[in-house]
Amino acid sequence: MAKWTPRHEAPEPLEGNVVATATGGTILWFVVFLVQLPFYGWFEDHGHLWWLWTCLTGGGLGLLGIVYVRRRDAALRRDAAADAGEPGPR
Repeated sequence: MAKWTPRHEAPEPLEGNVVATATGGTILWFVVFLVQLPFYGWFEDHGHLWWLWTCLTGGGLGLLGIVYVRRRDAALRRDAAADAGEPGPR
């Protein structure tokens, strides 16, 4: 089998508003958890209780993700300010 080689260079990574994306995803996980909460008995009876806990875990991990992306965004801004020779936020 021949080794695959790319025919063109990979595009630059997209830098969007990752804080808003992480926050929106976290909110969605918590909303789905709250929507499913009234049906706790049904989920338990049918063996699908893990759906509920998956949404809660997704929301909890999303909170950690928000902290991570906020710190990353602040570090990128500090680095860009240092490269430009401007005093950056601390």
